[in-house]
Amino acid sequence: MKVMLLVMDEQRVILDRLYDIVQQNCDECFIYRLSKQQQMNLGAFLASVEYQTFDRVVIFSRVKRLAPQLRVLKCIPGLVFLEHDAYQNYMPASKYRGVYSRLYSRLPSCRALVSGAVVARKMLAEGIDTVFVSKGYDEQMLHNTGVERDIPIGFLGSLKSTEYAERKAMLEALSQRTGMLVTRTKSGAEYLETLNRIKIFVSADIGMNEFMIKNFEAMACGCVLLAWSQGEEDRLLGFEDMHNTVFYRSEDEAVAKIKLLQDDPELAQRIAGNGQAFAESRYSFARVGQALAEAIQREMRPWQPPSAFTRFWVKLRYGMKVPA
Repeated sequence: MKVMLLVMDEQRVILDRLYDIVQQNCDECFIYRLSKQQQMNLGAFLASVEYQTFDRVVIFSRVKRLAPQLRVLKCIPGLVFLEHDAYQNYMPASKYRGVYSRLYSRLPSCRALVSGAVVARKMLAEGIDTVFVSKGYDEQMLHNTGVERDIPIGFLGSLKSTEYAERKAMLEALSQRTGMLVTRTKSGAEYLETLNRIKIFVSADIGMNEFMIKNFEAMACGCVLLAWSQGEEDRLLGFEDMHNTVFYRSEDEAVAKIKLLQDDPELAQRIAGNGQAFAESRYSFARVGQALAEAIQREMRPWQPPSAFTRFWVKLRYGMKVPA
């Protein structure tokens, strides 16, 4: 099977190894790194690479760039979306609420690879061909280096997005009450070094019903993960409170559990060790990339060709040759 993998060239998170693992586990896979302008003008790019000769065209981009290009997307057989933000489809406060469902529903032959188990179940119930493949972490870049952990409590990451308003409020409150470090680092070596200095990593993915990538990265680096409970998602992904993770559901509970962990270093060390083993065994890019490749190459629904008008429009505007 011949696969085209279109990915973003400007992401903050470094996912090159994930793409490489997908490529290694496909029969034949070509990776194209698209600029923002190319992502917003897919018709011109696809016309330049003879997309119609591929069995699968996998797109990893932002929904705000894809939704306005419905006519072009309708002309792609074997269309697969790789999506790490589809949880926003069900967030009441998100400006993208319902956007993913509307786009995928208008492309009945497409497949969506989403990173939330509950999100996947909801989309399947809407009649969308959806497969759950979790986020993960780059095991070649991130690991426990065994250095002294001189940061008792910390969070690394951005608080700017409107979707992170509740996260920002929680982290700021916990910082005031516990002295927790809240900062950002550069990707790569600085991120690895700082994660390995943190004893308790606080995650606050509030209202998302999904675990962000930092949870897996922190666990893999040997931090005790103190995470906001995502309800049913916890169990579906294998997280166990006070075994490989420490869950909280309120600010007061987070403060109480931080105290518990600090008063019992052996308990904290045991949970950290279990969490590291858990992340390494299930959520490395080696495992996640293989699962993605399998989901991409799985048999899909029969393709529904676009209308004659849509075929004429994309050929006139972009020179796209649409398969019959």
